[in-house]
Amino acid sequence: MSNRRIILITALSLLTLVGHAGDIWVSPRGNDQNDGTRQSPKATLTSALRQAREWRRTGDNRVLGGITVYMEGGVYFLYEPIFIRPEDSGTKGSPTVIRSVRGEDAVLSGGVSIRNWKKQGKLWVADVPMFNGRPLDFRQLWVDGQKATRARDVEDFENMHRICSVDEKTETLYVPAAAVRQITDGKGALKSRYAEMVLHQMWCVANLRIRSVQVLGDSAAVRFHQPESRIQFEHPWPRPMVTTDGHNSAFYLTNARELLDVPEEWYHDIDTRKLYYYPREGENMQSVEAIVPAIETLVQIEGTLDRPVTNLRFERITFSYTTWMRPSVKGHVPLQGGMYLTDGYRIDPKMKRNYRNHPLDNQGWLGRPAAAVRVAAAGTIDFERCHFEHLGSTGVDYEEAVHGGIIRGCLFRDIAGNGLLVGSFSPAAHETHLPYDPADRREVCTHQRIDNCYFTETGNEDWGCLAIAAGYVSDIHIVHNEICEVPYSGISLGWGWTQTVNCMKNNQVHANLIHHYAKHMYDVAGIYTLGSQPKTYVTENCVHSIYKPGYVHDPNHWFYLYTDEGSSFITVRDNWTEGEKYLQNANGPGNVWENNGPGVDAAIRERAGLEEEYKDLKNK
Repeated sequence: MSNRRIILITALSLLTLVGHAGDIWVSPRGNDQNDGTRQSPKATLTSALRQAREWRRTGDNRVLGGITVYMEGGVYFLYEPIFIRPEDSGTKGSPTVIRSVRGEDAVLSGGVSIRNWKKQGKLWVADVPMFNGRPLDFRQLWVDGQKATRARDVEDFENMHRICSVDEKTETLYVPAAAVRQITDGKGALKSRYAEMVLHQMWCVANLRIRSVQVLGDSAAVRFHQPESRIQFEHPWPRPMVTTDGHNSAFYLTNARELLDVPEEWYHDIDTRKLYYYPREGENMQSVEAIVPAIETLVQIEGTLDRPVTNLRFERITFSYTTWMRPSVKGHVPLQGGMYLTDGYRIDPKMKRNYRNHPLDNQGWLGRPAAAVRVAAAGTIDFERCHFEHLGSTGVDYEEAVHGGIIRGCLFRDIAGNGLLVGSFSPAAHETHLPYDPADRREVCTHQRIDNCYFTETGNEDWGCLAIAAGYVSDIHIVHNEICEVPYSGISLGWGWTQTVNCMKNNQVHANLIHHYAKHMYDVAGIYTLGSQPKTYVTENCVHSIYKPGYVHDPNHWFYLYTDEGSSFITVRDNWTEGEKYLQNANGPGNVWENNGPGVDAAIRERAGLEEEYKDLKNK
């Protein structure tokens, strides 16, 4: 055998060795003391990442072809987020991949199983276990994978009561006395001290923890805990409506045992740590899987501006069962898109703004809801064919300073808040109506691609949330996604309510299919934009089938396409919509609208949405 042939065979053998030696195996039946081979897998993703980190730190040759963590099928229960740091970064030619074994479903879960149910009259009752050394509280329950309903006073939202009046000075809502009869003793004393009101106000709902009820004849004065009471009655937009045409804001009451009266409802008594459930006909809780969420975030990927986390990919991983507890301890009063106000109030005289922006009549500062997967200060963080479902707030959040990243072929389903967030919606200390244009452009999220994903039943608790919401972003591509059964708009692009040129530019919303939207809220569109975004295009999308809820603040204020305040330098072209109901509200310069409506080529309508190889997502 020639020396050349020997060298070639040896080189090929080494390449084969390197290609497989970077594999680490994880199994629910494994042990973190194992070496991570397929025959001796680890038990947790955290341990696998630590092993990979050590290989990279020590320059082990096994990292040359990249590192793949194989997760065998099963559920991986978490007690805290999996932290992924700059030391876990791959490189362009040597990425870190976290992948389920083909044909097996690897689930990262923040859930806790509820067992030992006992029958008590019409209800089933179980003790809620301690979690990680503390009493467990939660806002969701799933029974055999189906979301149960937190006890409330109406089954059909069309039957919600409506407020009578608002007293901002005393921070009081007046409602019909009949509306609070179930949760009080008839004189106004609360039977349940943790009851909440969910208040419909234009394009958002507010979660308000009830502090007291005072019955005054045929009406009742309802007051709330802080800080949400102050914020609720000081902030001007969105407001609860009191009108002369019957469109006063609707509301429902929740989280009181007295409201537990129909199948599929539940109530958690946090003081006694008892969980009560009203079963469906024939449902035996001793033979079903009941899960409550225990943590808010499953995976946290975070670097710094100078040392970002890079070149990481998740493939075919399921992220499930998270909660978000802020509404239970501080209430939740959003401004828009689920972004909650930490402060907000009217100002007089109004603030003058430059570049043709109208004077500002209020100020507001925002917080951001928790996410099942949070990404910050990172580059090229990808999700391929992953599932995000049964979540208590946001699914995935590319929060800030993320450059690159593909979210392709993913399923977003049964999510309480937004499906996918990208980019800043104003930093916490930045007044939200002012343009955001950081001196260090690394802070801006850029070059994300959201491609062939299926979003359904997002925003199913926080009705003002969206399937996809992108804030201050540039060079983002939202293409060939399908969105349906959502409470508000399908896609929101931009932020800031200002015509002033800022960090947003070069964005694209193309060939998406949006239908059966606006299930609960109006001031809405299939695709909605805000702010100045030079060289941004909204093209060849398909929007149809809007819901017509009877309790919206203005039954005519809905649209297929909507460029809202400050929208500038945006081209809206060749979009198929079943009608020509559009709005251009307080827009800036440079917008182009061409060839939109039912007369657009039918081929554009047919091409919108999931491409053929991803249509199986709808059957998952």
